[in-house]
Amino acid sequence: MPRYTDRFAVRPGLTGLAQILGLRGEIHQLSCMARRVEADVEYAAGWTFRDDLLIIWRTVPMILKRVNAY
Repeated sequence: MPRYTDRFAVRPGLTGLAQILGLRGEIHQLSCMARRVEADVEYAAGWTFRDDLLIIWRTVPMILKRVNAY
């Protein structure tokens, strides 16, 4: 998959852009993984501290609702 290794430009954390966009859980199709990779690459390319705070802020309701959570 193109750009897969680009996602290793940042250290993994508790949450991320792909997770708050709902791109988590079991992978049934390659296109699901491709969307996750693109979200991770987009995050790495345009990282700001503000974006990290927004991701954390948007994670809280996802945890409480347990939408597609594993």
